Amino acid sequence: MTPEGFGVPAAILVMALVTYGMRAGGFWLMAFVRLTPRLRRMFEALPGAVVAAAVLPLIVREGPVAALAIVVAGAVMLTTRKDLLAVLTGMAVAAGARALGS
Repeated sequence: MTPEGFGVPAAILVMALVTYGMRAGGFWLMAFVRLTPRLRRMFEALPGAVVAAAVLPLIVREGPVAALAIVVAGAVMLTTRKDLLAVLTGMAVAAGARALGS
């Protein structure tokens, strides 16, 4: 391997180490934080806020087809509790709606 070829593996290794450091560092720092009832409520609400932050721009950008696919995927997830099935169903609905010209 040429000296230039070591750049990509080194970059991947550095990125992996930084990612691990950020995650481990967060857990380490949280060991020093006292969990008050208010902070606990914030952490419990956080997953929903992350989902909304990811989904709403997608619906705005892609329109009714994306909204329909997300609603169907959510319904499948609520009824079956199988995330892969929900994702595949949402993708199938989006593909079908686009194929039908929606």
